Amino acid sequence: MSPRLQVLLAAVCFGTTGTAQAIGPTASPVAVGAARIVLGGALLVAIARTMQLRLPRFGATVAGIAVGVCVYQLSFFAAVKITGVAVGTVVAIGTGPAAAGVLGRMVNGERLTPRWAIATLAAAAGVALLAGDGGATVDPAGIALAVVAGAGYATCTVLSKRLIAGGAAPEAVMAAGFGGAAVMLVPVLVLAGAGFLTTGAGLGLALYLGAIPTAVAYVLFSRGLRGLSSGETATLVLAEPLTAAALGVVALGEQPSVAAGAGAALVLAGLAILALPGRTRVEPAVAPA
Repeated sequence: MSPRLQVLLAAVCFGTTGTAQAIGPTASPVAVGAARIVLGGALLVAIARTMQLRLPRFGATVAGIAVGVCVYQLSFFAAVKITGVAVGTVVAIGTGPAAAGVLGRMVNGERLTPRWAIATLAAAAGVALLAGDGGATVDPAGIALAVVAGAGYATCTVLSKRLIAGGAAPEAVMAAGFGGAAVMLVPVLVLAGAGFLTTGAGLGLALYLGAIPTAVAYVLFSRGLRGLSSGETATLVLAEPLTAAALGVVALGEQPSVAAGAGAALVLAGLAILALPGRTRVEPAVAPA
């Protein structure tokens, strides 16, 4: 399976997160996000152990991945709760490519290609239309939280790429980063309220979020990241908001405005530009920090 296809499949899995939260039982978005990472991190560690992989040491890079995961997860669920699945997801992931491209250049020395720049500009324009939509589902606080989530996601992507380029197994990198995030979020889960896990619906929601859009998706994501730059990977993940937007309309009855529809079309255009067949430049290995 090609790296681009692996990332795109991961993005489709990611795109079900907001809708699953919306149709699930009433619970604090912070508690749901924390439960997802606690369970997903445990599953990723189990996968790495089953494959008999050696996890990277818990140094500055792994700690940075774990913090990025925590920031992204908590900010994302709060943003979706405030501003809706479609807009919250598009803004969070839509800001990721530019942040990941710049961070990838600064941290890993990755080349920023013209095609990536064009795709990212198109996607950014789409995000601007969505964020400027005057519909009832758009809230400035939600948009701000979604931008913070995008920065956390970009940090996780760039630092994961650094370890993978240095020779670490993708599954081991995800296990180390998400395992660390899981440990950090256990107290958050307790304080936010883990009571929803005592119900069948609540436990089912947490298990789904931990298994599909976390464990399975991030295994695919990390394997694709091995053959792509951080910026390109982050742009391909824009398939997530398109999935979320479609599910928001079909499953939740959300009604995006004309401006939001145009924004989604621009995001799709950026994704198509980057996903077109072409030469994939694998970045040279760098020494893990």
